[in-house]
Amino acid sequence: MRWLQLAILGAALAGQAHGEDIVDVLRRSQQQRLDAMPRVPNNGRAKAVRASFEKLCQTLKPGTEIDLVVISGATTAETLHGHIIVANQSLADLPEGERIFILAHELGHVVSDHWHQMGGLYRRWIPGEVTPSQTDPVAALLGRDASGLAHRQEFEADAFALQALRSLGIPPEVAVSAFMRQGMQHDTATHPGTRKRLAALRAAMTEVASSH
Repeated sequence: MRWLQLAILGAALAGQAHGEDIVDVLRRSQQQRLDAMPRVPNNGRAKAVRASFEKLCQTLKPGTEIDLVVISGATTAETLHGHIIVANQSLADLPEGERIFILAHELGHVVSDHWHQMGGLYRRWIPGEVTPSQTDPVAALLGRDASGLAHRQEFEADAFALQALRSLGIPPEVAVSAFMRQGMQHDTATHPGTRKRLAALRAAMTEVASSH
């Protein structure tokens, strides 16, 4: 879930409309990001991505409105506006289990209502209309809390995706393969590093194995 970028505030504030609150600003920034992503026709690799997503939804029955947008470009997958999952057509080149794990991770963000959780956090720190006098004094503390919540949400989405693999009868080790294929990543403001995420997944896998 890469939409959370504290750096967007400065750029977003520059074009801010009078009376916007912080969630309006974040929503507008996400829409600008979405509009800039190149869509691809629903054929070839895009069809494979959509087929995996439909299989996932048919099995899990998320019970909420979810839109899938297949794109090209640098983004692999992310969730925008709390209900739009963006997936790169290159996911079609992965083994299906890994593709489903990545899509299920994004679905986990939707089902867990992570967008509204993050919006609530931002509103607690920046209530009312957004102005530099509101944002500047709290930027560091907001950044700390938002990063902490974002990391927890990533772990939750990983756990959701691991359960999705089980529901589809896909070996849980596929999740590890999906991470290793992307290479080792360090902690960022929005995502825990690969080692931490793999450790959490392996702990969950061990717990499930010991309960059977």
